[in-house]
Amino acid sequence: MLKKWLIMTVGLVSVLAMLGLAGCSQGAPVLSATPSTIKVNLGGQQEGIWVSGSGKVAVVPDIAQLRLGIEAQEASVAEAQSRAAQAMEAVMAALENGGVAAKDIKTSYFNIQRVTRWDEGKGQEVVIGYRVSNMVTVKMREMDALGALIDAAVSAGGDLIRIDSISFSVEDPSAYYKEAREKAMADARAKAEQLAELAGVTLGKPTYISESTYTSFPTYREEFLAKAAGAPVTQTPISPGEMEISLGVQVTYAIAD
Repeated sequence: MLKKWLIMTVGLVSVLAMLGLAGCSQGAPVLSATPSTIKVNLGGQQEGIWVSGSGKVAVVPDIAQLRLGIEAQEASVAEAQSRAAQAMEAVMAALENGGVAAKDIKTSYFNIQRVTRWDEGKGQEVVIGYRVSNMVTVKMREMDALGALIDAAVSAGGDLIRIDSISFSVEDPSAYYKEAREKAMADARAKAEQLAELAGVTLGKPTYISESTYTSFPTYREEFLAKAAGAPVTQTPISPGEMEISLGVQVTYAIAD
């Protein structure tokens, strides 16, 4: 009889120890035992209704970023640099005469490099000249005058002009992001309400919100490179079109009691 009670006591202590260890483990589910059921509470992070929403706004650009410059090659560095400087001064004057403020013209690249070719007779590379490149980024605000301004720069730079790209953007997009954000939250709310209705529960307040933005800025390159290869005959047509500001949200709604 004593042996039987000893076995029952040891068994009870083992069960209590296992339950104690489970309850003390950090981050572990809490177990509650009853004569007929064992319930598991997984914690608040797995509760609620998780949805995503998106909002888009079409915007007409009001700023153009033009990247252009001068490239000159001569037998000596001094000759190449002098020729490039003269051409760049003419281009800068054309831009300023076209209404571009000095603060909106920024040097983005300047480089002097040797130009070489392979000499079969000598069996080595030989220097045949030097190339000077000077590129600037120009912010243009008069969208209707873009074509005329580009043509003026091409004419001033002549054969030394190089046009890399033109891109369009909005100087102050905050109002458009606000509108896109409102649309994204409304989209998320509508999805959550539908899910709550289908599940037969009451939708509560948001407990988690995250946001991501992505905007497409149209950039054009090859068309302007081809146009800059020769002097313009007619005004270069420029059409900025529309850009799209998009915003996404991830929202978690609680389930009301």
